[in-house]
Amino acid sequence: MIGLSGTALFAGIQFVFLDRDGVINHKAPEGAYVYQWYDFHPLPGAESAIAALNRSGKRVIVLTNQRGIALGLYSRADVESLHAQLQKHLAKHGAHIDAFYVCPHDKKQCDCRKPKTGLLKQAFRDFPEATTANSLVIGDSLSDIQAAHSFGLPSILIQYGPQTRSADAEKATSLTTVVASSLLEAVETFLF
Repeated sequence: MIGLSGTALFAGIQFVFLDRDGVINHKAPEGAYVYQWYDFHPLPGAESAIAALNRSGKRVIVLTNQRGIALGLYSRADVESLHAQLQKHLAKHGAHIDAFYVCPHDKKQCDCRKPKTGLLKQAFRDFPEATTANSLVIGDSLSDIQAAHSFGLPSILIQYGPQTRSADAEKATSLTTVVASSLLEAVETFLF
């Protein structure tokens, strides 16, 4: 982890890749999944953070593992419906997500499930102006940070609550560029 702080560290960032659960909204308890709007609870300041990124001209792209699809617990259409509801919710706050990339697979079935980099590869194909020099990942888990690290991108680890003391959290902290307590803190401290 680099000891620098402030906006100089991430000067020139134009693409911000966000994990969803644990960054934009509260994560479901272990073994449960967020796939319906009534289970989607935005984290404090998430809407303001995304709106600030939008106003600054940065592209905001969500990369999310959705293993529950592979397990048959919900469908891709359920996830798309939730994302449409999220867009409506964000619009009320002057914010929007530019694109969503979803891995619907179970573990070891694909190259897109984070920590693999397939979702980033898809996004970079769709947004050819994105480069490793003008992009970063914001995530709350080891798999998010490993994907960023493997792809050569800087990252911000969102770390809060009791999970910050796990072995995975320690490894994520050692791989990430910087740590923040929320998406809003990450945006205000490091991107403006």
